Amino acid sequence: MLLDTIILIVSALIAVPLFKRIGLGAVLGYIAAGVIVGPWGINRFHDVEHLLHFAEIGVVLLLFLIGLELQPSRLWALRRPIFLLGGAQLSVTAVCVTLAVIALGIATKSAVIIGLSLALSSTAFALQLMAERNELNTRWGRTGFAILLFQDLAVVPILATIPLLGTAPLNFSIQGATIAFITLVVVISGGRYFLAFLLKIAALTELRELLTATALLTVLGMGLLLQISGFSMALGAFLAGVLLADSEFRHELEADIEPFKGLLLGLFFMAVGMSLNFQVIVETPIPVFVGAFSLVLVKSGILYGLGRFHGLDPAFARRLGVSLSQGGEFAFVVMGVAIASAAIGRNHADLVTVVVTVSMVITPILLFGIERATGRKTPNPVYDTVAEDTGHVVIAGFGRFGQIVARILSGKGVKFVALEINPSQVDFVRNHGNQVYFGDAARLDLLRSAGISEAALFVNAVDDPEQSLHITEIVRDEFPELPIFARSRNRKHAYQLLDLGVDYVTRDTFHSALSLSTDVLCGLGFNRSRAEEIVDLFRLHDEGRLLAHRDSHTDEERMQDLAKQDAAMLEELFQQDESKNSN
Repeated sequence: MLLDTIILIVSALIAVPLFKRIGLGAVLGYIAAGVIVGPWGINRFHDVEHLLHFAEIGVVLLLFLIGLELQPSRLWALRRPIFLLGGAQLSVTAVCVTLAVIALGIATKSAVIIGLSLALSSTAFALQLMAERNELNTRWGRTGFAILLFQDLAVVPILATIPLLGTAPLNFSIQGATIAFITLVVVISGGRYFLAFLLKIAALTELRELLTATALLTVLGMGLLLQISGFSMALGAFLAGVLLADSEFRHELEADIEPFKGLLLGLFFMAVGMSLNFQVIVETPIPVFVGAFSLVLVKSGILYGLGRFHGLDPAFARRLGVSLSQGGEFAFVVMGVAIASAAIGRNHADLVTVVVTVSMVITPILLFGIERATGRKTPNPVYDTVAEDTGHVVIAGFGRFGQIVARILSGKGVKFVALEINPSQVDFVRNHGNQVYFGDAARLDLLRSAGISEAALFVNAVDDPEQSLHITEIVRDEFPELPIFARSRNRKHAYQLLDLGVDYVTRDTFHSALSLSTDVLCGLGFNRSRAEEIVDLFRLHDEGRLLAHRDSHTDEERMQDLAKQDAAMLEELFQQDESKNSN
């Protein structure tokens, strides 16, 4: 098992960078690596079907992360492209493919199944292609996602319909359908509260690995529950993501799940390469390649037309058509059910799965050709960007200090993303209407998930000096151009922050102590304006000394001498000021 793992990693490390280098993308690199180590390459892996089913967890995790980005309100905003464009694409493609297959002399029932299976695109494949080119947040990228989401929803009725077209005994009951419907209603209505409660329990342990395990349990558990109820795991994971999109754990979940998603998606694409049946290609090359190219051309044309109908420019509609033109992984599932139901012959099912796999190989090559032909990549206009995606403020630490900053920003309409590592504090401030996410701001992946690379500035309001310095060092190293405003517990902490290149440092009790000093002077008989002048004179002196002594703060003996000199200098300064005012 260890040797197999090493072989998979090495083959990916060789093929993926090579394919990325020549512009064909990581997906095709993974498929090529799978072909090399699979049954038709060095023949290291034999049980490809089992590996493919396991690697489909990567698709499940991908759908969960997409769900996290879609609050219910934003999902509702996509209802038109989901149901109108998604429904039109699936219906028109299925009808066109079915009629073409019937014209080739295949029985109508089998043709319908083939048409439905080939109308489905690969969610994992298409979204990965978009992500590689930073196109998921473009208008056409969102449109493509909406169409893919409808296809995932359509898988359930398609799988339920196939046994009706076969000759095997039906395995359907009203009771099973009722249980599936009730499960879906319960998950949608109460799943958010249960999942949030589960994550809070894990967070209270303050063990990062336990929270990561709970995140995986959340995704896989919800997926399994929906699968047992008759739906797909991908749909269950997507619903889990949507239900937690407004949760304080959103960014922490993204950071925890992302590495697993990336690895398993890579394994999924490698498994697709291993499953490519070269025997079918050798025996029937013309049906395979004509079928694959015809599928890509037909789906591209239909999607292009729908994109133009939706208002996309020709260049964007073309990219939409090509990106979703391949067959999908659900076609493998549909063929398996069709064979079990005696609705299609084994030879036709094998041909369909090979056509789907070849179409996956064609898609990135076709995209590469479009980019080379145009001489540049199509620009990516931002689509439906929420305010916190760019130009916002990231706040690390949401205690009393961070909350005051956030309240002022909120009052001025400035969006912010706040990260707090204490789960009890997160619960407390959220109960008072504040938007804050649970997470350790010292984690670079979590900072990226919070959108720090697009932020206007970073506020470090963390209470613990060591943690504050650690976070500041990470942010300054990774994002050297990002302005940092930091809170310091004391003078020494302030010097350390300045040494790290912080743009502005404010000390915890400095300004509140100045305010109290003003009141004390008033209590001693000074009028308010005179008291404020004295305190402001001290503030300017102290802030000047803070910067002047910056290079000496590591020399304790030197700092003690400077402190004595400062005391004498301040006394003299006050005497001069008093003399000036008396005159």
